[in-house]
Parts: sequence; C-alpha cells; structure tokens
Amino acid sequence: MSSPIRIAFVGAGSITFTRQLLRDIFSFPELADVRIALHDIDPERLSVAETLARRTADQHGAKPLIVAEADRRAALEGSDVVVNMVAIGGHHATVTDFEVPERFGLRQTIGDTLGIGGIFRALRTFPFLEALAADMAAVCPDAWLLNYTNPMAMNLQYLASVAPGLKAAGLCHSVYWTVRGLCEIVGVPYEEVDYLSAGVNHQAWILRWQHQGRSLYPALDEAIERDPELRRRVRVDMYRRLGFYPTETSEHSSEYVPFYLRHPAEIERLRIPIGDYVGISADNVAEYASIRDRLAAGLDPEPDGEEEDAAEYAPQVIHSLATGTLRTIQVTTANRGLVTNLPAGAAVEVPATLDRLGVHPHAVGALPPQLAALNRSFLNVVELVVAAAVEGDPRHVRHAAMSDPATAAALTVDEIWALCDAMVAAHGDALPPTLRTPLSPGALR
Repeated sequence: MSSPIRIAFVGAGSITFTRQLLRDIFSFPELADVRIALHDIDPERLSVAETLARRTADQHGAKPLIVAEADRRAALEGSDVVVNMVAIGGHHATVTDFEVPERFGLRQTIGDTLGIGGIFRALRTFPFLEALAADMAAVCPDAWLLNYTNPMAMNLQYLASVAPGLKAAGLCHSVYWTVRGLCEIVGVPYEEVDYLSAGVNHQAWILRWQHQGRSLYPALDEAIERDPELRRRVRVDMYRRLGFYPTETSEHSSEYVPFYLRHPAEIERLRIPIGDYVGISADNVAEYASIRDRLAAGLDPEPDGEEEDAAEYAPQVIHSLATGTLRTIQVTTANRGLVTNLPAGAAVEVPATLDRLGVHPHAVGALPPQLAALNRSFLNVVELVVAAAVEGDPRHVRHAAMSDPATAAALTVDEIWALCDAMVAAHGDALPPTLRTPLSPGALR
C-alpha cells in the first residue's frame, strides 16, 4: 500500500489483546507509521487503551497516528483492517454463563466456544456483529475483519450468513502454541518442524507434524509412555484414541465431547478444572486494573518491563497486506471446498497464505473419518445457533443445546429446555428480541 495502513481496534478496552497486538505491530519497522483508531464503549477503558497505545509506540520508537473514538463508525472510517476483540457482557455475563448451568448440574470449564456458555455467548454477540458488518459496509467496505472474539466458529458462520460480502477471517493462536508445546515435549526446535492442521477452531487436529521429513508422532508416543502425568491430560487421552493430536487445551477439549465432564472419575483422572474460565476472567479484570493504575502513575504497564515473543496472527496479516510478505497462518473461514467431509459453508479452521491481496485459505481435502465425525457434532451446534438467530426461532436455541455433546450427556431434555429458559431470563435484553421468549417443552410445534 502506498499510504500507511489504517487499522481499527474494536473493543480496544480488552487490554490484554490490545497490548500484545500493538507490540507485535510496532515490532515491524514497516508498520511504524500506521494509523490506529481505538474504539470501545467504556470511556475509561478507551482512555486507558489510548495511553497504552502511545506508551507502546514510544517504547518501540514508532510514530503512528493514534486516535481514540467513542463513535464506532468514526473509528472504522476508511480502515484497511478491523480487529474485533469485543466481549459482549464482559465478566458479569461470563459468570452468568457458569452459575446458571451449575444450578442444573452442568459442568463447564471455559464455556466460550460450545455448550451452553458458547451458545449464549454467541447469541448476545450476533447483534453486535451484524451492526459491525453494516458499519463496515458503509464506511470501509474493502476492509478485512480480523476476528478474535469467541465463539469463533459461530461468529464466523453467522457473519457468512448475514454479511456474505464481508472479507472476514477468524484468528486464534491455539495451533501455534499447541505445536510449540509438542515440540518442547519431544525436544525438537519449533523453527525446524513442518506441520499441517485442519478442523474447526478449538477442535482442529495436527494432521502432519514432521522434522526433516520424519513424523514426530512416534517420539510423542515414547514421551507419553515415559511420563504417566502426560497421560493425565484430556487431549493426550483423545490423541491416544483418535490418532491425531487436538489443537486446543485440555480444558477446552473436554467440553466438546460427551466422554469426560459427566463422570467425576474422569474429571479426577484427567485433572479437569471445572469452572476454570471464571477465575481467568476475574484475573483479566484485575490485570486491566493493574495496567490502568500503573499507566496513571507513569509506570511501565508491566512490572518487569518484559515483553512476550511476537506470536499473534493479526499483526502478521497487517504486515503482509502492507508489504506483500508471504507467510502461512491458521484461519477460520467458510468451508468452500476446503474440508471435503465437513458441511459446505460451515466455519472451518485451515491454513491460509497471506500476501498483499489478503488471506487465501488452503484446501486440505478430507479429514480422517473419526476426526470429521467429532467436528460434525461440533458444527451441528454451530449450525443450529446460527439458524436460531437468522430465522428468529427460539426453538433452535433448545435444539442446539440438545445437540451439544457435553450437555446432552449430562442433562435430560426437560432439564435442557428449563436451563435454556433460565439462561434467556438471566441474559434478558442482551439477546436478540426474537429469542427472548421462554418455551415449554410442549412448544416443539
């Protein structure tokens, strides 16, 4: 691009993401003069994000144009890239997503992707996404939307339904960190390995993982046999049964299948941390307050002043758009012939090449049948949640919950319907108006 690339951060008050993305952006000399528009509906968080952005730029010797905009359309105006980090309802909604299902005896660990937590997080996020897509069509129709907000598959599949002309890619670093972790287990440098992953976000699979043309899976098998503690991980257990390693943490992975969370003995055997994300979310709130207070005191936002290695995908997309640098990352996008044994149009996660023209997903063909079977169960829930919102049909919310593997394993159908009614009541006006109606089990017709 001949002029500096223009980036809008929506939900810039999500300080953890904003901080890492800014560091990574400013680590590229070619992006030192970017224009960054920060937007958040919380005035205090927006002010903190602006201060953080200016401090980060100074630390890297960058000279960007930074603006903070309370008006979303003003922030989006003329953008080349829009990065979405919004969490609708924040910590309070996250607590609701755990406390209400817990009363019904339903266990969750993260609750942001599938299950009851994922379903209702999606339903309160969809109205925002539709409005964001409309704003982009009006003021930056050629921009790329880079989405970090979960539930990733539901959000991207919904956007493909309501804004098919939008250039959107879902970004998540789970594959990157999974492969790094596996390389540490077998003692091979990450930089020397080649790998291929595909599936759906938070339930993709390492299909190939090689060092100098040699599969590293036999070395992983040996490490697992040597270390009984490795065998006490959900995704190691899944790997040993399925033959391919899942790409998201054990906490996440336990929620997308019916095998583990309903059984107290399995929770103990595999050390599954029930309700884990409530604590993580509370820690994020505390981290924000700490950064806010340190910035206000003129201190470095981090006590030790250290920075993590650049790893996020959005800065890499931005750099490739600006410079034409070729690189490959993982993206969530609509399945248009990319994974042949998953539903057409579903949100799948596959490799993609980046260049000056954008994001180009790779076709990977068919997954091994056992992996595709689990992914289809995952995508059944996604399809029904999207249908509930697009068609305005509250019955599909219940159908999605009935189709969810972990929920269906734990609750009766009457309990599932009653839980959905309780979640509708708890989230209230945050949901689309057509989906706020409680339904008795007799409302099937």
